[in-house]
Amino acid sequence: MSDASPEQILDHLRSNMGALADRMGIVVTEASPERVVATMPVEGNTQPYGLLHGGASVVLAETVGSIASALNAGPGRFAVGVEINATHHRSATSGTVTGVATALHVGRTMASFEIVVTDDAGRRVCTSRLTCALIDRDPTPAG
Repeated sequence: MSDASPEQILDHLRSNMGALADRMGIVVTEASPERVVATMPVEGNTQPYGLLHGGASVVLAETVGSIASALNAGPGRFAVGVEINATHHRSATSGTVTGVATALHVGRTMASFEIVVTDDAGRRVCTSRLTCALIDRDPTPAG
């Protein structure tokens, strides 16, 4: 995938989001280097009080931010997360939450994205920031 186009990367990610994103029910609905959008059900992603788990919001945020970073990495390169933070503003108890990643900075070696997670009513549930290193792919296979 190192020389793949953004469309090929997106197709690959949509068909192979990884075990955690699959388990969480994350679905990418829009993706470009400038903006990535995905949804996730609240049901199945709650803490003991029936509220959306804060960690679930962070998983959604890191997923959309990582996809955006990968789309910006360029041919022969890929993105690896180096820092994520999250502020939880309100709870969600049902329905679907939507994560939208938009670029704060995209450089040659680093990319940072703001990710806003909202509920079905459009209210902000969580604000997150993800920074990824954009690095050259190691040409040697792992172990």
